[in-house]
Amino acid sequence: MELHRAGKEYLKTILLLEQQNGAVRSLDVARTLHVTKPSVSKAMKHLREGGYLSMEGDKRIRLTDRGRATAEQALQRHRALKSCLLSMGVDPLVAERDASEMEHGISPESLERMERFVAGKDRG
Repeated sequence: MELHRAGKEYLKTILLLEQQNGAVRSLDVARTLHVTKPSVSKAMKHLREGGYLSMEGDKRIRLTDRGRATAEQALQRHRALKSCLLSMGVDPLVAERDASEMEHGISPESLERMERFVAGKDRG
């Protein structure tokens, strides 16, 4: 099952909320993403069926190994892109928004080159 952009955003959000708060519930995800609880429920069902997360009896959301790996990869891509944009002097709010857009379409090769550039390894 291929995971689409919205699914990756949900997984990334769940990972960040887990890192901040420990336990993650659907309401936390809805508030963070500014979506309705029914939208979150639908997405959680899709992600559960894809093997990306599980929901415990206490309604806590838990990432599976597959879900965690996908979320960590998306977060790493986002952070690398945001770092590159910030290093070029882009406003932090714009860099955050643009990184969210760019992370879904950039090739692994371009991302790697941007990371190396920011680290100073590919500069003239």
